[in-house]
Formats: sequence, structure tokens, C-alpha cells
Amino acid sequence: MKQLVRFFFALGLVAITLTAMAQKPQIVFENLEHNFGGFKESDGVQTTTFKFTNKGDVPLVLSNVRASCGCTTPKWTREPVAPNATGEIQVSYDPRNRPGAFNKTVMVSSNAENGTTVLRIIGRVEERERTLAENYPRQIGSLRVKTDHISFARITENEVKTQDLELVNDTEKPIKVGFRTVPGHITAKVEPETIPANGTGKLVVTYNAKEANTFGFASHRIYLSLDGSNDYRASIGVSATIEEDFSNLSAEDLAKAPVAKFSEASHDFGELKQGEKKDHTFNLTNDGKSELIIRNVRSSCGCTAVAPSKKVIAPGESVPIKVTFDSRGKRGRQSKSITVITNDPKTPTSMLRVSCNITT
Repeated sequence: MKQLVRFFFALGLVAITLTAMAQKPQIVFENLEHNFGGFKESDGVQTTTFKFTNKGDVPLVLSNVRASCGCTTPKWTREPVAPNATGEIQVSYDPRNRPGAFNKTVMVSSNAENGTTVLRIIGRVEERERTLAENYPRQIGSLRVKTDHISFARITENEVKTQDLELVNDTEKPIKVGFRTVPGHITAKVEPETIPANGTGKLVVTYNAKEANTFGFASHRIYLSLDGSNDYRASIGVSATIEEDFSNLSAEDLAKAPVAKFSEASHDFGELKQGEKKDHTFNLTNDGKSELIIRNVRSSCGCTAVAPSKKVIAPGESVPIKVTFDSRGKRGRQSKSITVITNDPKTPTSMLRVSCNITT
């Protein structure tokens, strides 16, 4: 008798468990994808609504709705959805600065039997017409330009290169463009000299690397005069990295060339108190068969002073390069670089580094 009672008790527990398992909500969407089609960026945020029904036997709860990117914002029914009742998820897409086709997903998590559902929105954004200010974001006085810097990038020591920069006058009166100062190795002209109202012109800049008489990275400014103005802010930056020309060296020349070899590439001063100065000496050896010439030495900031003991190094000779780091005004971890440029045709540019941790 007791065994029979136990059997029916166990059978009842199984039935209760199966009933509980069967009583789960089920989320059913009318559509899993929405196509916005094509629309203009200027049309602004686009919104669609995904409607769903709880086809289960107990209330449905959406635990999380997460979009695949920040351009897509979902809103959803927060309260429990009763059996056979409906809810909705509103999905918005912001097309601002996002021209072209898009394909975004929204992940829906719930207590439903099918616990995770993926919704999708697709479409294409037609790029709006950009304003003059967007196309020419920089201003030089009354003129607009795409950039206020001209980079000649890499240029060999005897090379001459020319670049143009478009100038836009979006005012209602003509602007006469002259020059206050131009570096000696640079020539500049404006065509036409007077840019008409709502018109364009161009600045033509020619860089003569030989006359620059330096090696490595060089930065300069051209100061303009607009309608006779002396405003120092009306200027254009010009830069170039000037390299020695080794293209004409023969195999024999390369075999006899100088070779720059440093004792180490970096040095850590460790802990420094703010305001403290520290010195370190890097040794440079000429492992080649002809004179090694230090063309230029440049540090990444004024806090690092570099003093090579000599500029011309005989074959087999070593010379010290003293580096002084000034921690005044600095704090925390610091890392500074020193660029050494030589006439070593295989490694003309060497980078040294000093670092430290500054405590106040």
C-alpha cells in the first residue's frame, strides 16, 4: 500500500513539473526585419515598430533589448505582457554623418521559450549636400581652406617640389592676398592675387630642399597679408622630412660607407623628483670605412638637451652623445625621443629614447 502511495505521489510531481515546463511564454513577432528603403540624411531619425504577441500561457517579460551600434536606439514594452496580449519594440536609426547602406541588428532577450530573437533593420542613406564650411573647415582670416598645413613629406636634399592649396573667398567682397614673411628656401605666390567675392584662388608653394640646408623633419610657417592686414593668425604651416640622396652610390661606395652603431637605443632614469635634472651618455661608434657625419640631432621636446661631442667621426672612432633631461614642470611617466641623422646610407636615421617616472 505504501509503495502505491509513493508511486502516485511521484507521478503527481512529474505531472506538476511537466505542467510548469509547458507554461512558458512564447514571443511571436509580426516581422523580424524592416527595410527603410532609401532616404536622405537630412530626413533625420527614422523609426519603425516591431509588434509581437505572447502566444504562451504565462506573462512574457523582456529582460533586455540591445542594438548592435549606438546609431540604433530601441524602446520597448517594459511591463509584463499577458498571454495573448501584444507588445512592441520601437527601433530608431540616426543617419547623421552615416551615408550609404546600413544593416543593423537588435537582440531581444526575454523569459520566452524562444528566449533570444534577432530583429534587423536595413536601408540606404543618401548623402546630403555638404556645406561650404564642411568642405573647407579651416579659416585663414576671411578665407577658407581644407587644411592650413602643406606637407611635402619625404624629399631628398637636392629636390624641389611644388604643391597647391585652394583658397575660397565666401565673402561678398574681393580679398587681396599678399605675404608678410616667407622662409628663404620657400617661394609662394597666389593666383590670382585678388580673389573675387564668392570665388576661389590657389596658393602655390615651392620647397627647395637644398636651400633649406638641414636634414630630418623641418617645420615652417608662411604668414599672409589679407587686404594689408598684419594678423599673425593668417598663416600656413609647411613641413618636410629632408633625406640625404644615396641613390647614386655604387656597390663599391656602399662597401666603403660609414656605419652608425649606438651602444644602446634607450635609457631609463628610473624615479626622478620633479625639477631634477639627469644626464646620460649614449656612445656612437663608426663601424664603417669612411667618415661618419652627424647631419642633425633633434629631441622631441625642449625638456631634453642633446650635445654630441663632435660631428665628424673617423672609422673605428667612438664619440659620446650627452643627453640631459629636465623634469621641471613634468609629472608621471615620461618618454622622450632623440633623432640622430647621419650619412650612414643603410641607417641614416636613428632613434634614441630616454624615460623616467617623475614624482612630485
